[in-house]
Amino acid sequence: MSGFILLAIGVCIFFFALRTTDEINRVAAFFALTISLTWGFALTPPLFQLLVEIITVLAAFRVCMRCLNCG
Repeated sequence: MSGFILLAIGVCIFFFALRTTDEINRVAAFFALTISLTWGFALTPPLFQLLVEIITVLAAFRVCMRCLNCG
């Protein structure tokens, strides 16, 4: 359950980083976001990790196939 909490914190930090105007705060927020999402994803159940991996691979495959059809 702590993995999902860290993922939720990471999403909140992402929205905070987008709203802030100061550059150093934005860099610090994105650094905290990276750490929070990495730890959150590592602590989630393997089934959730597998689901996210499948979605990511399918999305990347779709983009690559669209690029091949362009040229």
